[in-house]
Amino acid sequence: MAPTRRPSDGLLARVNFPLYAVDVLTSRHILVAGGGGSSKTGVANGFEIYELYHNGSHFCAEEVLRHETGANVVMNFAVRNGGRRGYLCAGQEAHCQMYYVQPRIESEEDGNGNGIGDGKPAPAERPHENGNLRQRNAPSGVENLSNGHKPPTSAADIMRQFKRLRFDIQAADVVQTDFLKSAEPLQRVVRISGNGLLMATGGTDGKLRVWSFPQMSLAAALPAHTKEIDDLDFSPDCKYIASISKDSHGLVWDLGNGKLHHKLQWQTPEGAKYLFKRCRYGTVEARKDQYRLFTIANPLGKVGRQRGFLQHWDCASGQLRQAVGIDESLASLAVRDDGRFLAVGTMFSGSVSMYIAFSLQRVLHIPHAHSMFVTGLQFLPITNEEGPPISSDTEAAVISISVDNKVCIHSLPQRRTIPAWIAIAFIILMVFIVFVMCSYFGI
Repeated sequence: MAPTRRPSDGLLARVNFPLYAVDVLTSRHILVAGGGGSSKTGVANGFEIYELYHNGSHFCAEEVLRHETGANVVMNFAVRNGGRRGYLCAGQEAHCQMYYVQPRIESEEDGNGNGIGDGKPAPAERPHENGNLRQRNAPSGVENLSNGHKPPTSAADIMRQFKRLRFDIQAADVVQTDFLKSAEPLQRVVRISGNGLLMATGGTDGKLRVWSFPQMSLAAALPAHTKEIDDLDFSPDCKYIASISKDSHGLVWDLGNGKLHHKLQWQTPEGAKYLFKRCRYGTVEARKDQYRLFTIANPLGKVGRQRGFLQHWDCASGQLRQAVGIDESLASLAVRDDGRFLAVGTMFSGSVSMYIAFSLQRVLHIPHAHSMFVTGLQFLPITNEEGPPISSDTEAAVISISVDNKVCIHSLPQRRTIPAWIAIAFIILMVFIVFVMCSYFGI
């Protein structure tokens, strides 16, 4: 039986706009994005960056940056760290807008946010990319949540109060990535390959477009699907890309020749029609030459709590290897960077569950983590090259977001195991007892 957490557990922040996308920016920073769209509702569009840390009792989140994008809601994005500068590629309607994300160390010793090593005092206010001024401590619509958090007491936490990593955002290139003619074109998904050389986009016109990165020049446009593309993912070795669509097909493409490698085919329950919703690759024991492909699928044309499936596919043949049924439709999927755990979010109850990747055994269930469907999931990294992971007493932790404006975190406590020497000693003792009993009874 998977452990269950209280619904209020793990609440990190509550923003003032619906959330649609989440990703890891560094080993200690996450980025969430969304908005209310172009209608004049007063709901903002943009993204927020948070620094995460663990105070010995809880995960805590501190807002580092809030960037508004005007009338353009951010429905999807991908991030890539490029050494001294990061890249953020955000889907804004039919276009993909690139932003440069420049990290800087900020000192708070003088209380005005001076940059380390810049040789001059920094102003109390800093302009955003759009020219608007915002005081560093001005309200941003983020609700501060105590959540039982304790003030930092360790030396590392005290140092963190004086030197913190901040980010400057600058708009760069923009390209149109979807060209649907019969209706409003819309980019639905964007991904950046693990080696940082390619970017892939999919949208309502059904074409899979592969771009060179970070130049964002079109390398290939594959007529992959007849309906809009819902999700894409690069394989860890960057040789293949999986695409799924509302045309019910799940396809894997060979990036070397641009041809179809195989289709994802399975025997659906009672012959019912199912649509793939999300796809993610995961490594095997953190090895990029061995990996798994996971998908979630929902029944087509049925309303209510229908049975969705979490699936594990053979990457060589495209055949289904494992599947577990879940008692409602699924909305989101994430795999940890070492490939050990995966998580799913549901469509109706807003629940989040965590699974062991190789066996699809559920190890954590958080019912009603959100009041609406889970729009995004992202594990805290443990193999991030940008810095050490956050130290905590948990085995795994996953961030979840929703259109209910909440950013939550759900952690799997360290599972206690018996040391190997105790197990061996116990086996030897049992063998000895059995031998003595057999001798006593003359067997």
